[in-house]
Amino acid sequence: MTSPPDPASTGSPASELLATYERHLAVERDLSAHTVRAYLGDVSRLLEHADRLGLELPSGLDLRTLRSWLALEQTRGAGRTTLARRATAARVFTAWLHRSGRTGIDAGAALQSPRPHRTLPGVLRQGEAADLIAAAVAAVQDAGPVGVRDVAVLELLYATGIRVGELCGLDVDDLDRDREVVRVLGKGRKERSVPFGRPAARALDRWLASRPALAVDGSRAALFLGVRGRRLDQRAVRTMVHRRLAEVPGAPDLGPHGLRHSAATHLLEGGADLRAVQELLGHASLATTQRYTHVTTDRLRSAYRQAHPRA
Repeated sequence: MTSPPDPASTGSPASELLATYERHLAVERDLSAHTVRAYLGDVSRLLEHADRLGLELPSGLDLRTLRSWLALEQTRGAGRTTLARRATAARVFTAWLHRSGRTGIDAGAALQSPRPHRTLPGVLRQGEAADLIAAAVAAVQDAGPVGVRDVAVLELLYATGIRVGELCGLDVDDLDRDREVVRVLGKGRKERSVPFGRPAARALDRWLASRPALAVDGSRAALFLGVRGRRLDQRAVRTMVHRRLAEVPGAPDLGPHGLRHSAATHLLEGGADLRAVQELLGHASLATTQRYTHVTTDRLRSAYRQAHPRA
């Protein structure tokens, strides 16, 4: 991804425009640093394309320019998902230009993008999820406090369906043990409370009793700690989940997000309301949650074909 020009070094109209836009994304919209970098990277590529065409910025950003940029990105090998993301970045940018009075029209309002291919998420079967936890429990004796932590991490990921970033960002005070809920700060800094069950509660109690063995001065309030006592890193969680799943015969190779998919699928299979699952997962759109209904339908169809004499 092309890095946005440095306004301090170039002083060009594009650089100044990007600097102002960055402040808008980070301060006014309060987007995460990752999202800001992604938007700036895509918009930087767009402005470089406009500059090569000799267009005046920002007035030269018309619909034809946006389409020619996406066409160029496609010839360079960008896939449907990447093109869809860049088209979204362009639309958000041109809408900001129009709202802030920098352009007379919103050039991106009519910009369409290819629909990305939507693949069904990989999930564990309920028995495989139980085997995953059992494998982690069996390793506790050899792994000490780290093993106790891993069991608590797996139990909480599967019990709540929270994202790995949300899990790693948890503090001890985010746990409400009396009500058995955890306070989660999700995308867009939206806070939600997610319940967890007794197995996760017991695993968390054991971890909290073991946590002082890993804690250091820099641990602060972090709920889950790494081997050096700092807040647990997302990469360490992904590595652990892959390693534990490799110990479950026949289980697919999934990361923490696979546990999120599995939790959602098993909730729906158990009869949970779709909107309740949407709220638990922190999805902004119900359409995102509806993906899991396709997974459960596919499983039902597979079971029917295997079991019904006239399938």
